[in-house]
Amino acid sequence: MSTTEQSTVVWAPTENTLAQSRMGQFKSWLELEGYGPFADYHALHQWSIDELETFWQKVWDYCGLVCDTRATRVLGSRDMPGAEWFPGMKLNFAANLLRWADNDHADKEAVVAYCETRPVLRKSYRELKADAGALEAFLRSKGIEKGDRVAGVVTNGYEALVGMLAATSMGAIWSSASPDFGIGAINDRFGQIEPAALIVVNGYGYGGKTFARQQDFAELIGGLPSLKAVVSVQQLPDEAPVAGDRVTTWEQALEAGAGQAPSYTPVDPDHPVYILYSSGTTGKPKCIVHGTAGLLINHAKELMLHGDVGPEDRFLYFTTCGWMMWNWQASALMTGAAVITVDGSPGYPSLDYLWETVANERVTHYGTSARFIAGCRKTGLEPAKKHDQSALRVVFSTGSPLLPEDYDWIYSHGAPNALLGSIAGGTDICGCFVGATPLLPVRRGEIQCRFLGVDAVAYNDDGEPVSDGRGELVCRQPLPSMPVSFWQDPNNERYQDAYFNTFPGVWAHGDFIEFTEHGGAIIYGRSDATLNPGGVRIGTAEIYRQVETVAEVKDSLVVGRQIEGDVEVVLFVVPAAGQSVTDELMKALKTKIREGASPRHVPKHIVEVPDIPYTRSGKKVELAVARLINGSKKADNRDALGNPEALDQIRERLVESGLLPE
Repeated sequence: MSTTEQSTVVWAPTENTLAQSRMGQFKSWLELEGYGPFADYHALHQWSIDELETFWQKVWDYCGLVCDTRATRVLGSRDMPGAEWFPGMKLNFAANLLRWADNDHADKEAVVAYCETRPVLRKSYRELKADAGALEAFLRSKGIEKGDRVAGVVTNGYEALVGMLAATSMGAIWSSASPDFGIGAINDRFGQIEPAALIVVNGYGYGGKTFARQQDFAELIGGLPSLKAVVSVQQLPDEAPVAGDRVTTWEQALEAGAGQAPSYTPVDPDHPVYILYSSGTTGKPKCIVHGTAGLLINHAKELMLHGDVGPEDRFLYFTTCGWMMWNWQASALMTGAAVITVDGSPGYPSLDYLWETVANERVTHYGTSARFIAGCRKTGLEPAKKHDQSALRVVFSTGSPLLPEDYDWIYSHGAPNALLGSIAGGTDICGCFVGATPLLPVRRGEIQCRFLGVDAVAYNDDGEPVSDGRGELVCRQPLPSMPVSFWQDPNNERYQDAYFNTFPGVWAHGDFIEFTEHGGAIIYGRSDATLNPGGVRIGTAEIYRQVETVAEVKDSLVVGRQIEGDVEVVLFVVPAAGQSVTDELMKALKTKIREGASPRHVPKHIVEVPDIPYTRSGKKVELAVARLINGSKKADNRDALGNPEALDQIRERLVESGLLPE
């Protein structure tokens, strides 16, 4: 594919968008304040990293965030790790997310919750605040205090949001997992953080089936001796609640605390608000601790400025409570938008279900995964023809690099009038390094821009910026939502090792990236999964870009096999329904890869497999397969995988093909 083909403009902002979007208004406001003038978005970005403290203060002010005590300055120490954000500030996270509950917006919808097992639930901001206050009062009555951990094994719905708001209102720390996780995977997470309270569903629905989990979760409760209280949610109305001496039903808990307002307990800026987790495929997950002020202001910037989300909008991001996108979605409450939650299978009762929901709910901002968009393309879905999309302004995509052909599908059949915002960051920052802006065109196959306040560049192996070409994604200056710590890492040794050992004092994120002449970005996969055939560094996404546009291919995974001092590229292919990996298909794939990428990208081996392993947050598990094919004896954490049987199937096929000894 030529650079020209990849950089074709597929969407451009109108004059109205440039002036009336929140990013456009922010730019104009700054100019009225005496900053700038800014010729374009790129000039605004350069100012934001040159004047880092001024920029973040202006974000706080413009977005209307609230605190009890103002900071003495924006940045104390600028060290990485160890940057000190907003020293002296006292604030509350829930107070910011519920700020729309105390004005004339209070009776507007805050949450609309869809799921496979219960009727649609609609709640206003006033009701959301009342329920958060009631649940907080109940938790306090059970001895839960500031700094305690409140954990949730919950679905993406109303109760998860109430639980998080109740916890953060009192200064407790929220941490969640999805109920489809195995007990081992949940224990690997919550066993480390010792929660004082647990909110747990009695099961869940997925793909038209129900999965009762009372016995499993009773076992979980028994293995967490730190628990003082358990609240059971009737996600499956016809099933019994989770049983136990410490268990109260959701309805009983809210009744016990009815009439009590949230306390909005003031906390320090770096007081933990969330504990998130790494994927844990090679052992117990790392417990990533996010601070209150840093996460709040970064989400305000990302949602309100880059996402252009405001009080008249309706925001739907398809996610689970085991993925950082749930936390990102929850922060949309601070904008005053209605948050539309959907729990269940994205393909049930059909792949069109989410697009239908977007139309029916008049959704303005719809978020999904690159994998889902690719699935819609491969199925020949045409939601733009079938549904009223007049309200839809933005489609977000994340989880993996978005193929250029999926840009084509969005603008021909998916959502032709929307800004397609491919965004990329991670659990580590619970946010984005690169992504969307309403001030720039969308170019085929490119992420639009570096985010404001993010000093991101590509480094070569010597720690020097790459002016042309690919390198390691790094961030050279502090970002507010960088973790404040890892849990139970008193000397910050694991934190330092995770991000700062490659380039001292500079955050190395672990993505292989190229910044384009337009100021956009192309991500080629994880840098620890890059291939080196003949000493040439290749990103796995470069091969996926070719393979996964072939109609006969449903899914694929590529790894490097080390042999005689070199690397062979091995491609695993899941054929589409009714297809198989024939000699003709192998030849066609190799030709497409050679012509679309280079001869170096062409796989030495192509192996048909029935499935590709994914983490529970939907990311391909390349490293575990690479370790397998290279004979590593290191055991992978199977509980971290959504489909661990796929690893066994790959092992069998490798043995059959002679690429792995029996």
